[in-house]
Amino acid sequence: MATLLRKILPFEKSSPVDDDISIEYSFAIEYNGPPINFDIPKLVPVDLDRLPTAAEVSSSFSLNDVSLPVIQPIVKVNPVNQNPSKDKRFASKLGSARKSIVHPGLSNELSVTVDSLDSLGKGIDDGHGAVGCSEIQEISDVNNENPSHVRKPSVVTFREPESCDVEESDYSETESIILDEQPIARNGKKGSCYRCLKGNRFTEKEICIVCNAKYCYKCVLRIMGSMPEGRKCITCIGKKIHESRRESLGKRSRLLKQLLGELEVQRVMRSEKACEANQLPPQLVVVNGEPLTQDELQVLQTCQNPPEKLKPGFYWYDKLSGFWGKEGHGPCQIITAQLNVGAHIKSNASNGNTNIIVNNRVITKKELWMLQLAGVHCEGNPSYWLSADGSYQEEGQNNIKGPIWNKMGIKLFCTLLSLPVPPITLNPVGEDVSLSPPQVLPKILLVGYPKSGTSTIYKQAKVLYNISFSENERQSVKSMIQSNLYGYLAILLQGRERFEEEILQEEDRKRQIADGSGSPGGASKIDGKTKYSISPRLKAFSDWLVQVMESGNLEVIFPAATREYAPFIAELWNDAAFQATYNRRHELEMLPRIATYFLERAIEISRTDYEPSDMDILYAEGITSSNGISCMEFSFPLIEREIAIDGYQHDPSARYQLIRLHPSSLGERCKWLEMFEDVDIVLFSVSMIDYDEFSVDSNGVLTNKMLASKQLFESIITHPSFEKKNFLLILNKADLLEEKIEQVPLIRCEWFHDFSPVISHNHYNFSNNRNNHTSLSQSAFQYIATKFKRLFNSLSDRKLYVSMVTGLEPDSVDEALRYSRDILKWNETENSLVNTEMSSTDIEASSTS
Repeated sequence: MATLLRKILPFEKSSPVDDDISIEYSFAIEYNGPPINFDIPKLVPVDLDRLPTAAEVSSSFSLNDVSLPVIQPIVKVNPVNQNPSKDKRFASKLGSARKSIVHPGLSNELSVTVDSLDSLGKGIDDGHGAVGCSEIQEISDVNNENPSHVRKPSVVTFREPESCDVEESDYSETESIILDEQPIARNGKKGSCYRCLKGNRFTEKEICIVCNAKYCYKCVLRIMGSMPEGRKCITCIGKKIHESRRESLGKRSRLLKQLLGELEVQRVMRSEKACEANQLPPQLVVVNGEPLTQDELQVLQTCQNPPEKLKPGFYWYDKLSGFWGKEGHGPCQIITAQLNVGAHIKSNASNGNTNIIVNNRVITKKELWMLQLAGVHCEGNPSYWLSADGSYQEEGQNNIKGPIWNKMGIKLFCTLLSLPVPPITLNPVGEDVSLSPPQVLPKILLVGYPKSGTSTIYKQAKVLYNISFSENERQSVKSMIQSNLYGYLAILLQGRERFEEEILQEEDRKRQIADGSGSPGGASKIDGKTKYSISPRLKAFSDWLVQVMESGNLEVIFPAATREYAPFIAELWNDAAFQATYNRRHELEMLPRIATYFLERAIEISRTDYEPSDMDILYAEGITSSNGISCMEFSFPLIEREIAIDGYQHDPSARYQLIRLHPSSLGERCKWLEMFEDVDIVLFSVSMIDYDEFSVDSNGVLTNKMLASKQLFESIITHPSFEKKNFLLILNKADLLEEKIEQVPLIRCEWFHDFSPVISHNHYNFSNNRNNHTSLSQSAFQYIATKFKRLFNSLSDRKLYVSMVTGLEPDSVDEALRYSRDILKWNETENSLVNTEMSSTDIEASSTS
């Protein structure tokens, strides 16, 4: 062995190597173990006869002339992170953490490099034509009881002298997930803004809750836009937040207050807390040793007394008493009892050492002192069952005592010991809520397929019955109107480009014809300007706005950037080319009909001090940015013709509850309809102009909107929660149907293939006569109503009521809602008559007997 080492290691001539000298060495041997699932390392063989001995080493010899083995490590793929672009980001961040270990017996030209585990995912190219791809993996000690906390060993890689870069880092898989959320490295100095690279660590900045990137006052709105999901970079929207930023959710910063108005800051904070992507991942909350599911987390967060400041971690929960605490610590709160979350509680959940067991948990010393003060016998290490109201009994005995919370001074003692006490919910006069139950109001549920007009009907009802819009609703609708305004402008600017191109092509065609006819000198060159041409300044703004609209980021950038781009709106509106385009707006199919109402007031709406009127809110699309569940209480004012109808008086003081539910809030297969099982009547809205329109469903399939509305209608009426409910079918947008039915036949929808309207004299009449026009739309309304009635009767034995509505006409909406009230009255009267008849029958039977 010493002879072999003499040939490899360049020892000095004056230092002979004895056979007995202790030298550290390692050699690869042939593997004879079980089959493996990766390539066996392949090493380039070294011819020992070609290696010079130590004595033959001269100044002209270089180790670069020798082909040494290169061992490349196994690439471990983390299933959580398979994004190659993020691997490059890690390389740039960890590239500075390098360390070279030089073998003491070799020259500095050959190094042994230590690569950190995180850099293995990049793959290493030796660059010297090594044969094969050698892979090696080191495995931690299998006898360790807690391998997740073992420091992972470094992997040694032998490389050529020119490629001895070293990266060293050790972290667990959890830490790697956190590092995956870090911002991209920048070239600016430490503490500078991540966008403009200006400022220092003392400059006030706003932090992205996803990537932790920091931006100065001038860059926040440019990089975060209107913040639809809170303080996130535009590229981070839709991503999960960084867990280190969870405690800052909904907490406004000083910079945000300086940057935006109070109401706008409130909107951003609400969006930040309510956004689905910002919600706590259920698998990170472990209760009694079991990770929660999404449904369990929903139950925990929406119970009457939920845990405060819930964040990722390990918790224990006593379902009988409601005690809640962090694993290994005493109770910190009493939440709602009997929640079906987590597993069964463990005896050592709170690390108690008193040998007193309460609900299968060994309690802590502070809890023992509290029980002793409450008069509970604690000698002899007994076991007790403690309920949520404070009553207790010893295990194995049927002798209920307590409740302990009524004992004198017990709550004060718990406060001194930092022990929780049961929460008390009081009404404004200080009485228990259970003593004064809330008044039960008749509930009206309004639902329909998207764009069926439910939001317009809901807002129209608010205006009708003098229910003022809250300031939050006004600010939300204001943001929506301003964002939509820039969308309308982008569509017009797209049309302007098209109109300009058409004219230029026509002029070019005319010039070519003139040149071909042999006219002297030919036509002059076209300068490229038409009546649709705009200034270079507006052209740059137009190109940028169209690009933003096509990328789908319009709602992200606006309305936060309104104050910056508002001057362009006034300049654009007063431009002759834009006005020429606006006059041809009816040729632009993408521009909605309602756009004209807002475009006529574009300059006013683009101002930062713009406040939407009730009419603006009514014409705006949607109700809130979330478009989820909206609710209001109202009463019908008494009108002259409602003195007495159908034998009962209309009470103007009677109140009703109108709930508008967006279909996106129904969940998969309408599973959330169970929440509305106590409604009294369902108003299902259908847009009658949807018969030739299509949309993409959740599976990415192009579907006819009328057929999709029919499918949703079937799902709701067959739901177990609505098997005995009254239904009122609202056939909406009657005014638009009158205009459309003449141009587009109803048979465009395959469900309406047998529509054959009889206008007069038993033949079809498609003339432009107004009376025939109205008759055709009326025939279409009656036909659609009949189709839905037959469908309803085939699935239910109840009666379907139908009403024709125009959402923007207040009288039409008022009539439909009063109709729903009458249906409820008829149902009450019918039930009372049935009960009276049954009582009479019982009396007659008893008298006969």
